[in-house]
Amino acid sequence: MTRIRPSGKTRIQREKRQAIFEAALDVFSEAGLRGATLDQIAARAGLSKPNVVYYFDGKEAIYRELLEELLDLWIDPLRQLSAKGDPVAEILAYVHRKLDMSRDMPRESRLFATEMLQNAPHIDDVLKGTLKALVDEKTGVIQGWVEQGRIAPLDPHHLIFSIWATTQHYADFDVQVRGVLGAAREEARFDEAKVFLTTMYERLLHPQDDAPRA
Repeated sequence: MTRIRPSGKTRIQREKRQAIFEAALDVFSEAGLRGATLDQIAARAGLSKPNVVYYFDGKEAIYRELLEELLDLWIDPLRQLSAKGDPVAEILAYVHRKLDMSRDMPRESRLFATEMLQNAPHIDDVLKGTLKALVDEKTGVIQGWVEQGRIAPLDPHHLIFSIWATTQHYADFDVQVRGVLGAAREEARFDEAKVFLTTMYERLLHPQDDAPRA
């Protein structure tokens, strides 16, 4: 569940705002901004529509604030990648954090994916600003590891893109994953994914003369 940062409001006001955000996250992750309505959000929150409008000036206002909070949360796992750690361990830890987010926060992942599919009209400046700056910083760290021979030669940007793709898939396409794996493997899908992705990235990252053997 996404927790919105506290504001200078009363406890009841904070609780109602949190209920609206939780309901909106459900609705937006299912229908997107265009398909969502204030009536749907109010119904999910257990509030009247006028009560929702009292706190937010329309669904766009809810969406923008929710997305801003989500973005900060969503890029935090990359912030934690440390230049001081072991390169393979640091990158694998990042993979695991991203996969855990897909398991624990599927609605947030789908909301973010929907915004991307619509050409990111509400966060384009963040993608080209805050996110780009962070990715540039961390790809610089990874490139340094490559040049030091501590990991195999690879393109740091495309490594990060591949991590996003292979981890967020389990949230954004969860119904497809569960459908293909079947009921018998449904509960274990994230554990299986972690084992597979760990093995795959270990083999990709280790320098050739130090590659783990199967």
